Amino acid sequence: MSTLLSLESATARYPESSKPALVDATFAVSGGEVLAVIGPNGAGKSTLVRLLASTLRPTAGNVFLRGRPLSSFDRGELARELAVVSQQEAIAFGYSAEQVVMMGRAPHQTAWMLPSPGDIASVEAALVQCDLVELRNKRVDKLSGGEQKRVAIARALAQKPQVLILDEPSAFLDVKHSQDLCELLVAQTRERNLACVMVMHDLNAASAFADRVLLLKDGATIAVGSVAEVMTWQRLREAFGCDLYVGVNELTQDRYFVPMRRRT
Repeated sequence: MSTLLSLESATARYPESSKPALVDATFAVSGGEVLAVIGPNGAGKSTLVRLLASTLRPTAGNVFLRGRPLSSFDRGELARELAVVSQQEAIAFGYSAEQVVMMGRAPHQTAWMLPSPGDIASVEAALVQCDLVELRNKRVDKLSGGEQKRVAIARALAQKPQVLILDEPSAFLDVKHSQDLCELLVAQTRERNLACVMVMHDLNAASAFADRVLLLKDGATIAVGSVAEVMTWQRLREAFGCDLYVGVNELTQDRYFVPMRRRT
């Protein structure tokens, strides 16, 4: 597997703060791989997304896409290579779900923005994959939060990037759509040989769907590696400050996590 996305000693600080929000982050993601990013609130997960999306520049270190510094890509190049789904997507008022998904094809279109047969096919496939066919003509601002999230993910899939960055992709989704979405993202990662980075709060989903896990706390990396290496009782307790029972599903061999009550 070839490395598509990597960070080398990347540190990020916001202008209003003297304390770095992310410190010395180093990891790589290869094609065909899903990396889950986990950690408590304030751990630096959203800052990491901004670095990877190139909306925030590192104050030290660097971010690389296909071995090139991310800062060397112009906006058009980057949009053809990398798609981002934020935790809170801006609502496209007045546009239908299908029109928003078609916006994902913009980096591949000419200045006239006329959809090609390939654009139409990509949008149709994304609508089907994200269970949006029946909602295609409905205005996005009239959809539920979960439906809007599925539209945002469909737009990213229609974009046909090589790197997918998703901040809480299953937020607002019910159990079925959350599981279906994670299955879809893993399948697309494998089929298209993508590098997929997903910020996740659901530890059980991270364990079930990720190839590797990055665990953050206070902007620092506690561990990066396989689920078995990173998602241990000791490391999760260090990160989250609470005890979690760590079990193994006998059917799937996936790890699962249950919060434990504090007892005197």
